[in-house]
Amino acid sequence: MSAPTLFDQPAPFDRRRLAEALRRLAAEGVFIGTSSWKYEGWLGQIYTPERYLTRGVFSQKRFQAECLAEYAETFPVVGGDFSFYQFPSEAYWRRLFASAPESLAFGLKVPEQITVKVWPSHARYGAQGGQANPSFLNVELFEQAFLRPLKAYRGRVAVLIFEFGTFSRQSYSGVEEFLGDLDRFLGALPAGFRYSVEIRNPEYLGPAYFDCLRRHGAAHVFNAWTRMPELAAQLRFPQAFTAGFTVCRALLARGRSYEQAVKLFAPYREVKDPNPRGREALRSLIETARRDRRTAFLFVNNRFEGNAPATIEAIAGP
Repeated sequence: MSAPTLFDQPAPFDRRRLAEALRRLAAEGVFIGTSSWKYEGWLGQIYTPERYLTRGVFSQKRFQAECLAEYAETFPVVGGDFSFYQFPSEAYWRRLFASAPESLAFGLKVPEQITVKVWPSHARYGAQGGQANPSFLNVELFEQAFLRPLKAYRGRVAVLIFEFGTFSRQSYSGVEEFLGDLDRFLGALPAGFRYSVEIRNPEYLGPAYFDCLRRHGAAHVFNAWTRMPELAAQLRFPQAFTAGFTVCRALLARGRSYEQAVKLFAPYREVKDPNPRGREALRSLIETARRDRRTAFLFVNNRFEGNAPATIEAIAGP
């Protein structure tokens, strides 16, 4: 048996049919896309290999630079995890938005410099690991370093996501202390963007948290993640829909770490571990948004089942 090649397609995938289904949902205010887009495992599925050949040979550089335009032929929205790790420059934003049609909307994560209270003790953070972050919930820094360069593209930004990692008891004694800081921060944010909050402390999910978001018109991000309640359980929380729009990120199956998912699923060519309960919850969220006429942004990660486009096909296809 020959070894698989870069362009192998594991199963039939009707990209045009999926694009039509996603366009119909978008017309009803339900926008579904993936958490990122530069995956060579999607060649022959979302991406046409021949578009990225240089002198007859696949060019990774060309693929990285140009694949977003082809992504937009199928999906109406895309998640930008890249912005969690830096404040992108004006030049970066200019190149990014020029690389895709204006019809493509972006859900962008706010840089961790704003949402990390204590830097993790991880090699990536060097000497600042374990130290308090002086820029945590700094409205002025957020506005000047992140929002100001984005203002020219505001109409193409679907939602901004504040992702808060798990807070230890040393960071916050409990949800009340966290909400005191969050309430002040959300109350000081400038208008003009949709804001959403993703937390990783399951014990914070409750009336006080949802009330805080509702006061400021921010959406709770329904998130499938290793130590969070499953999506179906989050959907059952009273008053969990806190704004006129909603956001969902299907990231990981409960109990599975990021590292385990990468090892199991890379290079993300096919679904390897279907998540029926997760799929059903995503369908339920879609139907709830349609029923309530609430704009919804759903982002599916490769590490949820192994291949985000196939997961989306399963929940949104005809």
